[in-house]
Amino acid sequence: MNQPAQRRRRRKKRLPEDPVEVTIESLSDEGRGIAHVDDRAVFIDQALEGERVAFKYTRLTSKIAEGRACEVLEASADRVEPKCGVFHLCGGCSLQHMQSDAQIRMKQGTLLKHLEHIGQVTPQHVIAPLTGPVWGYRGKARLGVRYVAKKEKALVGFRERGSSFITDTERCEILHPAVGGIIQALSECVSGLEANRQIPQIEVAVGDDQTVLVFRHLVELSSHDREQLTVFAKQHGLSIVLQAGSPDELEPLWPETIAPLFYVLDEFDIRIEFQPNDFTQVNSEINQNMVRRALDFLQLENDDDVLDLFSGLGNFTLPISRYCGHVTGVEGSLAMVNKARANAELNNITNAEFHYADLYSAEVKDTQWVKRQYNKILLDPPRSGAAGILDYIKKMKTERIVYVSCHPATLARDAGVLVNELGYKLTHAGVMDMFPHTAHVESIAVFER
Repeated sequence: MNQPAQRRRRRKKRLPEDPVEVTIESLSDEGRGIAHVDDRAVFIDQALEGERVAFKYTRLTSKIAEGRACEVLEASADRVEPKCGVFHLCGGCSLQHMQSDAQIRMKQGTLLKHLEHIGQVTPQHVIAPLTGPVWGYRGKARLGVRYVAKKEKALVGFRERGSSFITDTERCEILHPAVGGIIQALSECVSGLEANRQIPQIEVAVGDDQTVLVFRHLVELSSHDREQLTVFAKQHGLSIVLQAGSPDELEPLWPETIAPLFYVLDEFDIRIEFQPNDFTQVNSEINQNMVRRALDFLQLENDDDVLDLFSGLGNFTLPISRYCGHVTGVEGSLAMVNKARANAELNNITNAEFHYADLYSAEVKDTQWVKRQYNKILLDPPRSGAAGILDYIKKMKTERIVYVSCHPATLARDAGVLVNELGYKLTHAGVMDMFPHTAHVESIAVFER
């Protein structure tokens, strides 16, 4: 290939510079406005259904057209002023310009649309949305860190929308206030470290009685840096842990001995201990109410034998044990299984057992727990859903299944199998607002044989 041809191939296509005026016809599942320009769909950030906006293209290829509203000419009644000063840039949340009730309606609509179009199922009853605090709710997060020489400081926070850059901000409105309110101080602290260019990430984990920051560092920290971080921890009432290697290689910095993080499910008299890198729900209030809702739908009785798949630390398993004869938790992480067993012992629970198994592997068929019968099942899978385990559920002849989902498309796919192939009825479905101001849809569905 000659050089001019190479240059032409490398040259990035110039985006149109002039704003384009459109009327927003609908919203995508991500909460972006959809309009048509020259009979082509354009997905527009920060635009609401029914609005007249001017937008500028942010991406334009033969297959994809995307933009961002630069002026709202006719506003929707659902539009509100974003609380965050850098909302237009930050990728941490995408819906602050939309009234909270409208966000819920959008998420409920997304769930029901997926159930109908992907699963060909309709719930007999749509559950009232489960809602909670919309600000300062996020107790688990992974913050990016990058030292920017031109600004002579380290930026700490979520990445900019559609970019690898870290958003330059002084605070975060969705993070727990113990961290969200001190982003600027955290930035100043990292900027003053000798290793300020070698800290790529800070993980946030908030428990009931302490907030832990895990500093990932790519070089050994000097005594100066360790002292500076210790001073920062004391000033802000934080615990700080260092991570030089794998996520499990954690070194307490301050205090020198850090007690396990924990949260209490008050209604069930359950205390669950965890480490900063363990998976826990990000929204503690919604989690409390979600566990209650799941147990209500399970309709537990004293002689029930219950199966909890993707059981994690025992977030559902341990409360279930309070109301049934026996419960079996199965989880794909051996470390989490061991921690769930420890949490059962911590709570003096003797009618719960935990097993390690890759629930997406064909080897499941050889396990003993999968060959037993269970009255009731709780499913709480990751985004990929529970398709791999549904064939085994068919043989268990379970009377009631409660499915907690973090991705409506895979829930809808699995619901189609449960209803149209395995003979269940979808009796209830609804959303739980685990992540306000984002398009993330957490939901719950109930199936009866």
